[in-house]
Amino acid sequence: MPEQSIPKEAAYQIINDELMLDGNPRLNLASFVTTWMEPECDKLIQASVNKNYVDMDEYPVTTELQNRCVNIIAHLFNAPLGDSETAVGVGTVGSSEAIMLAGLAFKRRWQNKMKAAGKPCDKPNIVTGANVQVCWEKFARYFEVELKEVKLSDGYYVMDPQKAVDMVDENTICVAAILGSTLNGEFEDVKLLNDLLTKKNAETGWDTPIHVDAASGGFIAPFLYPELEWDFRLPLVKSINVSGHKYGLVYAGIGWCIWRTKEDLPEELIFHINYLGADQPTFTLNFSKGSSQVIAQYYQLIRLGFEGYKNIMENCQENAMVLKQGLEKTGKFNIVSKDNGVPLVAFSLKDSSRHNEFEISDFLRRFGWIVPAYTMPPDAQHVTVLRVVIREDFSRTLAERLVLDIEKVLHELDALPARVPSGDLAALAAAEESERVMEKKRQVISLWKRAVLAKNKTNGVC
Repeated sequence: MPEQSIPKEAAYQIINDELMLDGNPRLNLASFVTTWMEPECDKLIQASVNKNYVDMDEYPVTTELQNRCVNIIAHLFNAPLGDSETAVGVGTVGSSEAIMLAGLAFKRRWQNKMKAAGKPCDKPNIVTGANVQVCWEKFARYFEVELKEVKLSDGYYVMDPQKAVDMVDENTICVAAILGSTLNGEFEDVKLLNDLLTKKNAETGWDTPIHVDAASGGFIAPFLYPELEWDFRLPLVKSINVSGHKYGLVYAGIGWCIWRTKEDLPEELIFHINYLGADQPTFTLNFSKGSSQVIAQYYQLIRLGFEGYKNIMENCQENAMVLKQGLEKTGKFNIVSKDNGVPLVAFSLKDSSRHNEFEISDFLRRFGWIVPAYTMPPDAQHVTVLRVVIREDFSRTLAERLVLDIEKVLHELDALPARVPSGDLAALAAAEESERVMEKKRQVISLWKRAVLAKNKTNGVC
C-alpha cells in the first residue's frame, strides 16, 4: 500500500490504462456469460450497487423481487405448483453455488434415509458424465462425496444414460444430467435417464433421484424446445440449477436453484430470518452479496417476457448456423457440436498433422478474437476442439467476420513450416529412442574404460 494518497483522477487513470490491456468482452467467445444489457437495466444496477442483499429487513422489496424470480423460473421449469403455492428456490452467485446447495440437499436426504434404515451413511457417491463442469468435482471433494464419472467415447461427448444407471448403487445420492454440455452444447437425454432410473428403482427398491444442471440450457430449452421433457415434468427430477448470468441475460454474478417441492429440501438445512412479521427462509453458502444482479434478473424477466426470450434464443441459434455453415465451406473442419442444444459451434481440424487447434486459437487473438481450444475429457482426450459461444450480442455480421479471420489464419499457418513435419512423427520418435540407446552404450563404455584404467594403475603400483 502506498504511503501517500494520490488524486482520484490519477488513481482512475492508472487503473483504466491497465484495464485497456484486457480482452474485449464482446469478442470473448470462450464465455457463456452475458456481456451486454440495456442502458435502462445498467441504471438499475448502478442504483442498487450499494445494497447488501442479505439485509432483508432493510431491503424487503429486493427480497420480494428475488422471490418473484424464483416463482417465474419454477413455472418455466414446470414445477408442480398449485395456484397459490410458492415455489421453493434461492438466488445464488452462480450455478456453482447452486450446485453445491443442491448436492448438499441430496446428501442430507440420503443420510437421513440411510440412518432411518439403520444402514451406514459414510460413503455417498454421485454419478455424472466426464463432461461435467469443474464445480461438480469441487462439490465432491469439498463435501466428501465420491464422484463416479461415465467416460465419454469418440463421437459421443455426453453422458450415456444406460452407463450412468449401471453405475448407480444404494449409496448414490443422485444422478446429475447436463442440459447443455460445456464442451459442445449438447443436451443430455434426461427423459431416457428418468425412464431407465425409474425401472432400476422399481427393481431395487431404491429411490435414486435426478438433478439437472441446466446452467446453460435452462433459459434455452423452454423457448426453443418446449416439447422436450427434461424438467419437473419428469418425476425423478428433484432440483434444477440455472445460470441467470448466461442465457438468463444478466451480467456475471447470478444463478438459481429450484427444488421440485418443499420435501426435497431438508428443513434442517434452512435458516429462518424473521423480519417485518414474516418468516424468510434462507439457504446459501455465503452471507453478504450485492442486490444488483437479482434486480437485473427481474428486469429481464418482465422486460422481455416469454416472447422476448424466445426471439433472442432463436436469433442466437440462427447466428450459430451461419457460423457453422461458414466453417463447413472452408472444408477444413469437422463440426463437433449439434444443431439442437446451446447455440454454440464446436469444431476440430480434419487434418492436424501440420498445425493444430491451439495454434488457430493463438493466431485468432491477433484479430482480437478469444476462441478457446481444449481437449475432450476421458476417454475422448485425443480429440481437440475449438468452441465459439453465440451470445445475444454476437451478430450475424460478427459471425461472418469471424469466418473470414479464421480463413486468414489458415492461410497464414499453411505458409509456415509445420511444428512437426507431416510423416516425421514416427521417425522422430525412433530417432529419440535410438539416441537413448546410444547414450546408454556410451555410459557403459565409459564405465568399462574407468575400470580398465583403474586396474592398469593398480598393476603398475604392484
